[in-house]
Amino acid sequence: ALHTKESGVAHLDVADDVEACAAVHQLLSFLPSRAGGVLPVSAAVPPRLAPDVLASLVRPSSSTPFNMRRVLGAVLDGGEELELMPRYGPSLLTGFARLDGVPVGIVASQPKRRGGILDSRTAVKGARFVNFCGRFGVPVLTFVDVPGFLPGTAEEKQGVITHGASLLAAYVDAQVPKLTVIVRKAYGGAYIAMGSRSLGADFCWAWAGSELAVMGPEAAVGLLHRREISAAADPATKRRELAADYRATVTPPFAAAEAGIVDDVIFPEESRGRLISALGFLLSKEY
Repeated sequence: ALHTKESGVAHLDVADDVEACAAVHQLLSFLPSRAGGVLPVSAAVPPRLAPDVLASLVRPSSSTPFNMRRVLGAVLDGGEELELMPRYGPSLLTGFARLDGVPVGIVASQPKRRGGILDSRTAVKGARFVNFCGRFGVPVLTFVDVPGFLPGTAEEKQGVITHGASLLAAYVDAQVPKLTVIVRKAYGGAYIAMGSRSLGADFCWAWAGSELAVMGPEAAVGLLHRREISAAADPATKRRELAADYRATVTPPFAAAEAGIVDDVIFPEESRGRLISALGFLLSKEY
C-alpha cells in the first residue's frame, strides 16, 4: 500500500509471483517489441457498452460526479485493458486499452474521485504515463472533465506548479498521435494540461453541452462581479443569475470551436467513430 497508494513508486499491487508475471505479460501485449517498433494490432472488439448510451452516462450538472470508466467502456474496444497506478492520484485514470484493435494509452479525468481535479500527484502520474507512451510510440487518448488544479498552500508546498509543468511538457514531447475528447467541462490551466491543442493534440473534440472557460462560472462571477453581488438585495440569487448568464454566454463549446481551441463539437455517440478515423489517418503519417 505504501508504494502503490502513498508514494507512487510502484504501478501495480499484486498478490504473488504468478500474478506479477501475468501483469507483466499483459503490459507487454500493448507495446511494440522495441522503441520504434510496430504496434501489436489485434482484431477489433466492439465496446462493452453501446455508444448510444453515452449521453445518459454523463450528468448535465458540471458538479455531479459520474464514472469515467463507463464512458471509456462505450468508446474503447471491449477486450483486455490494463489500468496503471489505480490507487495513486485516483482522480486521474491512466492505462492501456485498444481502439479498433490498436493499442492506445488512456489519460482520463475521473469525476467520481475528488471531482476529477488535478493536483501534484495526478500531474506526476499523468506525466510519467504520457512520457512512457511517447517512448514506445503508443498513441495517447485523453478524456477531459476537469474543474482545475487543486488550489491551496498544501499543494504549493507539494510543488504542484513544477509537477503540473511536467505534465504539459510530457504532452509536448510525446511524438505520437494525440487525440482529446472534452466530455463535460474543461476549466483553466488544468484543461491546457490535459492534452489540449496548444500542447500538440492532433485532434480535439468537445461534446455538445460541454463547458470550456478560464474558470468555472461560480468562481468567475465571484471574481468579476464581486461588488455587484455584495450590493444585491439577495446576493445568493444574484450570484446564481450571473453564473447562469456566464454559463450560457461564455462556456459553450461552439465559441471554442470558432477560436480553434477544439476542432469540432460532436454528439457523444460520435466519439468512437471520430477517434477511429483520426487514429487511422495519423498512423499512416510519419511520427
